[in-house]
Amino acid sequence: MSKQFISNIVVAINGSHSSILAAMYAIMMAKHYGCTVHFIYVVDVATIDFLKKCNFLISDERNSYQEELTQNGKNYLSYVEGLAKSKLVLCKTQLRQGSVPFEIISCADEIEADLIILGGHESKDKYVQKDNVRKSILSNSRTEIITYAHCPVLVIHDKNIEAQFKVLK
Repeated sequence: MSKQFISNIVVAINGSHSSILAAMYAIMMAKHYGCTVHFIYVVDVATIDFLKKCNFLISDERNSYQEELTQNGKNYLSYVEGLAKSKLVLCKTQLRQGSVPFEIISCADEIEADLIILGGHESKDKYVQKDNVRKSILSNSRTEIITYAHCPVLVIHDKNIEAQFKVLK
């Protein structure tokens, strides 16, 4: 008996519009292939620690910022979980702390993922437009995941995903 073509998909969620589109795309794939989607949000403590070390953050700010990112992660994971449930797709969520590329790849390895889905860069993404540091971090993380992942990586750029998602039954 052969293994199902795709049974586990990992989707990196970071709160950007493009990561939500990636989640929608993964949900549509999961509906089609009958597989499980694993949404993961990583609180980037590696970057937070670097900012503290360079004296951009003091200890109190570091803790407050990390708590805020953790709460944001829980909110975003809850949102995409709701999207999956609305389409009757099995999903699991994980909130991790560490280096974004390392945690995404580790998660994919642990669950023996067949595919990692990432959101692509969008010029309309308000988070990327306003913050060049965030844009740089996201680009570096995406590049590292694509380079070092042990399974295929799909980067979503399709702008029509929301319309397709709405009509999916």
